[in-house]
Amino acid sequence: MKRIWLSSAALAILLVAGGQAFAQDTKKTFGFGTLDAPSAESVKTQAQAWLKAAGKTDADTTAKFEAIWQSDRPVLDRLADSFALGNADAAKLIADARNTLAPAPQQVPAVFKNADLPVFFRANLGLAYARALNNRRIHEEALAVLELFKAEQVVDPAAFLFNRAVSEYSLLQKDDANRTIRRLFDEAGTFAPERFKAVALLMQLDMVAWKSKDLNDIARKMKDVERRLDLARGGPKTQEKQKEIIARLDEIIKKLENQAKQPGGT
Repeated sequence: MKRIWLSSAALAILLVAGGQAFAQDTKKTFGFGTLDAPSAESVKTQAQAWLKAAGKTDADTTAKFEAIWQSDRPVLDRLADSFALGNADAAKLIADARNTLAPAPQQVPAVFKNADLPVFFRANLGLAYARALNNRRIHEEALAVLELFKAEQVVDPAAFLFNRAVSEYSLLQKDDANRTIRRLFDEAGTFAPERFKAVALLMQLDMVAWKSKDLNDIARKMKDVERRLDLARGGPKTQEKQKEIIARLDEIIKKLENQAKQPGGT
């Protein structure tokens, strides 16, 4: 099988493009485990109710809210911007996550774990935040945030599953990535953008050829170390990964040396 490897840069481009395509006006349906996205109007109503509960009902905020929802941007982006209107922490989180010059976060922000806040707010803000981090190849925190929630809790289940799969794939979590991709096809495939399904299939095909401790496995781990160093993460965890790579290279070299010593070896 021909090897397929999706670079982090290619995944980032497809993540951004994928955010432009999810269905905004499909009616909610239930049955057979189908995960569908609610209509844009339905999400706007929920966002408006959240903003009112947050005490943001002044004329200026209302005007900004209406301007947000008059655009044709993806529903998730409009919802994230609505949250930013009513919550300063949300505004800063999204701004920092989207800022390519901002340092990578070192932990999951407390707001996502605050059970006193509505799940509607935390889960959807978490998805927007994780997607922005994935675009910047910050997959560890992106996955950690998504693991706090379920696809059923967000306005775009397909984007949730796709971004989770991207994080797991990029972090070399083969079994988890395959499970998430199967959910994307089985439960959200009818409504998922074609680009989501195309990239998910490419990831799945690539993982079929993954083998533990071979040269390709070492190459994937080296790419991951390179990514971490690009994010200024040269601490103990990265150093441990580097030691593992060196140990596996030593194993391969010793194996080749032993083969060469055997009769008929080259």
